[in-house]
Amino acid sequence: MSDLNIPILNNKSNKKFFKKKLLLSRKSKSKLIKESIFMLSAGIFIIFLNYLIPNKLLIFNNLINNFNNLMVNISASISYLYEIFMALFVIVSLFFAIILILGSFLRILKVGKRQTRRLTFK
Repeated sequence: MSDLNIPILNNKSNKKFFKKKLLLSRKSKSKLIKESIFMLSAGIFIIFLNYLIPNKLLIFNNLINNFNNLMVNISASISYLYEIFMALFVIVSLFFAIILILGSFLRILKVGKRQTRRLTFK
């Protein structure tokens, strides 16, 4: 019983649980300047990449048309998928139906053979 550790429910040190893990020190000015220069260079690089893209106005003008074409293609592909799945369902269900019918005939034959053997032995 001495190995059993029961937690103390009235422990008031839980209020200061993360106190030592808080970062209370401030960043130095040189580190802040380095981070701001990195952020500025990343922003300028992104603007430069946008500048290199040709025909930006044409892309924005065709944006709504492209979304409409995308929705039409998605709905058409969904209808095609429905037809494909229906055909696959028909093929698989026919396969299982044939297996069930063959199994039932085999059982009927087994039952018929048993009865004929019993009749011959009597």
